Amino acid sequence: MMDAERLTAMIRAAKGDSPADLVLKNIRMLDVITGETTRTDIAITGDRIVGTHAIYRGKNEIDCTGKWAVPGFIDTHLHIESSLVTPLEFDRCVLPKGVTTAICDPHEIANVLGMPGIEYFLECATRSIMDIRINLSSCVPATAFETSGARLEIDDLLPHADHPKVIGLAEMMNFPGVINTDPGIIAKLVAFQDRHMDGHAPLLSGTDLNAYLAAGIRTDHEATSAPEAREKLSKGMFILIREGSVSKDLDALAEIITPDSASFLALCTDDRNPLDISEEGHLDSLVRRLIAKGHAPHLIYRIASLSAARIFGLKDRGLLAPGWRADIAILSDFKDCRVSDVISGGRLVTDELFASRSGVPAVGLSSMKAKPVPPEAFRIKPPHGKNRMPVIGVRPGLILTFREEATLAVTDTGVQPDLEQDVIKVAVVERHGINGNIGHGFVTGFGLKSGAIASSVGHDSHNITVIGANDDDMALAVNRIIDLKGGFVVAEKGKIRAELALPVAGLMSEEPFESIAHTLEELRAAAHGIGCTLPEPFLQVAFLALPVIPHLKMTDRGLFDVDRFDFVT
Repeated sequence: MMDAERLTAMIRAAKGDSPADLVLKNIRMLDVITGETTRTDIAITGDRIVGTHAIYRGKNEIDCTGKWAVPGFIDTHLHIESSLVTPLEFDRCVLPKGVTTAICDPHEIANVLGMPGIEYFLECATRSIMDIRINLSSCVPATAFETSGARLEIDDLLPHADHPKVIGLAEMMNFPGVINTDPGIIAKLVAFQDRHMDGHAPLLSGTDLNAYLAAGIRTDHEATSAPEAREKLSKGMFILIREGSVSKDLDALAEIITPDSASFLALCTDDRNPLDISEEGHLDSLVRRLIAKGHAPHLIYRIASLSAARIFGLKDRGLLAPGWRADIAILSDFKDCRVSDVISGGRLVTDELFASRSGVPAVGLSSMKAKPVPPEAFRIKPPHGKNRMPVIGVRPGLILTFREEATLAVTDTGVQPDLEQDVIKVAVVERHGINGNIGHGFVTGFGLKSGAIASSVGHDSHNITVIGANDDDMALAVNRIIDLKGGFVVAEKGKIRAELALPVAGLMSEEPFESIAHTLEELRAAAHGIGCTLPEPFLQVAFLALPVIPHLKMTDRGLFDVDRFDFVT
C-alpha cells in the first residue's frame, strides 16, 4: 500500500533530487500510443516508473545501450492449470518471456476441487513475482451434461469477490444459460454487474449475441474468423486474439488489426504448455508473428499491454511513463520481440528473485477417485441395431469439432473402429468417484494406427478422456492414469510407451517446467509413433470433452450435440 513516505520518495526521485532505486540507462523507449521512440533513462522507485525523457541517477543502474523498452505484456485469458505446472512454476516459466500480468480463470482446478482450488490459486497469486490476477470461475460445472468434481454457485463466489487479486467474473461459457435466462446464471450476472465479466461465445451471432451482451459481458476469446470478430466488435465486444497450444486463431484474426481497432483488441494464449513455450515462446511469439505480418510494431505492443490493461480495468499499467507501474520488457531485438530482461513491479527478474518466494503446499493430491476398468468397458453396442455412426471430427489448431458420420463394422464385441477411415474410439471415464459413468463414441482426425492416448486433463470437468485403436490399450492407458493420480499416457501393444504424472488435482505437476517440457517431447514422439498426425495430441484429446464448444463432444454421460445442447440419441 502507498504511504506518504513512499510517495514522497517517488516524487523526489522524479525531480532528480535523490537517486531512484533503479535506472535503466540509455535505453530506446517505445511510445505505444504514437509509435515514437526516444533514447532516454527510465527511473524506477518502488514499483513505479518515476522518470523518463531525462538523465537520472540510481542506487542501481543497468546499462541498456542498444536495447529497447516496451510495456510488459498482459495475457488476458488463460488457465494456468493447462500449462501443466503450478502457478509459481508458471511464474518462473513465463515471466522471463515478458509476460508481467496474467489474468487467470482457475476453473480447471475448481471443477475438480471447488473453492479450495480457487483459494489455492489466490494464495499463489499473493506470492508470485508476476502479477497473477483471478477472474472467479462462473461455470463449475460448465454444463449439466457432465459429471464434475464440484459445483459453485454465486454464494460460493461472493466471499472472494473483493480479494485484491480478483478482477471479476470469469468466462461465461454457458451462453445458452444466459440467453435463456437460467436463474442460477442470472444470479451470477446480477452480482457482478459492476465488475468485469469475461465472455465465451463461440459462433454466437445475431440477436442471440445481442442477448448475451445485454447481460453486461464485454470480452470474447472464442472468435475464430474475421467476420465473427467484426460482428462482435461492431456490437461493442472486445476481442482477445488467441493463440495457444491447440486453439490457433492468430492467422485468421490478424486482418482485424487496424489503427482504429487496436485499442479494442488484446492477446491471450488460453493455453500453452511448457514445450510450446520453450520452442516458440509465449505472448512474445504472438507479438513477433503479428509484426512479421506487416502490422505497425507500436500497435502490436499496444494490444499486448495498454489495450489489455484498459479492457480489464488495470489502470496502473501498460505505458512507460511517470506514475505507471514499472512492468517493462527489455528487448535485444525490437521487431522480432526478443526479450533479454524483465522488470516486474520495479524488480529486475532474476533466479534469486524467484528463489525469494515462499511456497504454497500443493492441493488435490488425492483427487483421482476412478476405479480400474477392464477392456470390456470400452465396447460400444450398435444403437438401434445400426452401424452408421456419428463421429466427432477433429481438425488441427481448432477446439471446434465437427459432426461427421461413418459406416463401421459390427462384431460380437460391438461396433469396431476403422483405421482405414481414420475412425477410432473415444471414451470419457468419470473420475471424481461420483457415479462411475463411461461415455463412448468415435472420433476422426487423430490418425492413430495402433495403441491409445489417455489424459486426466479433460476440459472442463476433467474426467479421464481416452482415444484408441483397441480396447485393451485404452484400458491400460486409463488404468495407468489412475495409478499416476492423473496425467498423460501413451500405450501400445500392452505396454506404456510414455507418461507424465500430474498429481496436483490430476492437472499439474510439481516438477520444474524444464523437466515437463522434456517429458512432453517424449510423449509427443510416442503419440506420433502410434500414428497420431496432430501437432499437439494431448490438449486436443482434452478438448474432446468440452461441451460448450461446437459442434460434437463427448462427456461421461454420452455423445453431446452442442448446437442442440442435448445428447445425441
